[in-house]
Amino acid sequence: MPHPTAPTPPHPRPGARPDPLYTVTADSLVAVDFGPRTRRRSGSRPPGPYRRLFALPGTRAFTAGNLLARLPMGMFSISAVVMIAGTRGSYALAGAVTATGLAATGVAGPWVARLVDRYGQARVAVPATLTAVLGSLALLLCVRFGAPDWTLFAAYAATATTPNLGGMSRARWAHLLRADPAALHTANSFEQAADELCFMLGPVLAAFLTGTFFPEAGTLAGAVLLLAGMLLFTAQRATEPPPRTGRTTTGRVLIPSLLACFLATGAVFGSMEVVTIAYADAEGHRAAAGAVLALQAAGSCAAGLVYGALRPTGPAERRLPVCLVAMAALMFLPLLAARTAGGLWAPAAALLVAGMATAPTMVTAMTLVQDRTPGDRLNEGMSLVVTALLTGIAAGSAAGGWAAEHVSPTAAFAAPATAAVTALVIHLYARLFRRSSRIASLNSGRTH
Repeated sequence: MPHPTAPTPPHPRPGARPDPLYTVTADSLVAVDFGPRTRRRSGSRPPGPYRRLFALPGTRAFTAGNLLARLPMGMFSISAVVMIAGTRGSYALAGAVTATGLAATGVAGPWVARLVDRYGQARVAVPATLTAVLGSLALLLCVRFGAPDWTLFAAYAATATTPNLGGMSRARWAHLLRADPAALHTANSFEQAADELCFMLGPVLAAFLTGTFFPEAGTLAGAVLLLAGMLLFTAQRATEPPPRTGRTTTGRVLIPSLLACFLATGAVFGSMEVVTIAYADAEGHRAAAGAVLALQAAGSCAAGLVYGALRPTGPAERRLPVCLVAMAALMFLPLLAARTAGGLWAPAAALLVAGMATAPTMVTAMTLVQDRTPGDRLNEGMSLVVTALLTGIAAGSAAGGWAAEHVSPTAAFAAPATAAVTALVIHLYARLFRRSSRIASLNSGRTH
């Protein structure tokens, strides 16, 4: 039985729209009236968009749990590489093991997400997380006690059952704010900033733990954080989207061209990381490569938060090309800085500026995914996006590494710029193709 509706505030002055009213039910918080926020009390300043966002009951708790569980996503890969290479003396083996885990994630991720959509987050995410944590601990023990190499591949592949934490959090926001596109835009911006923050802090924390204590410390800490955060996240049942136990939507979840656009965007991230490290090494500042990459992530994080505070104009379908154009243009800045100024800090400043285009692009693209994905398969759609991004990151890393080795570290900065232009071309071609198809369909209907 629903809880009573919150009391109605005083009637606003003529011409002003009232504050949004929220009805709290047993399983969700549903907005029933939205519009520009007016001042709650005479002379008081209206709260900002993020303050309004986290004023909703339960949102702070599930966000805290999600951030705690998401932090290890930036820790596991570097922790595994340091742990395996340090004990087995082979970076090739360490890279092969982590690549196997990435491939397994691409296969298992959408399957786990489909189960989450059907049976609910808590019912599926907890056992899936336990399986992933046991895989991490098995990897730790296999490395520690000198087990055969094949056991490392098997253990790390088990970590592919880790649920898509960012997708589940975005699904909760989409459920709570389904009637308020402006608030959902703010929530998606926050989630993208959180992604950048976790992948910026995760490697730093992993490097500190493995270097200060023992090689397995990063993997062990990541497993503990993942399990604790997931238990806290799934304990917030009031904000969890209801499972779709009935007949689900059939057919394709996402348009292939949109997934191809995400794949190209992932190549931007993967190539930029490898190229930056190679360039810093060539300039004799390899130790500073992590700080330079952190600048790019910091720029993206800050831009995401600012973008979320702005009220979007027009649908995501129209905003995405503008964001892709900006990303493609700004990705040429590191190449120009490396060619003209040289050194490390001019490209570092260019990376900071270039990073500011990635978060708005990802936020808008994720909004478009939510618009185009059936509600009963949202987690599956988000997982497919992550799979496309991870595939793009792997391809971009390979392309950037090849360019840095066979051309030059400076010229290799063309790899992320080319990937950004590719993402723009894919999206524009897909829009043109859909428009031509609609015109042809209309002409055919008139003919008949």
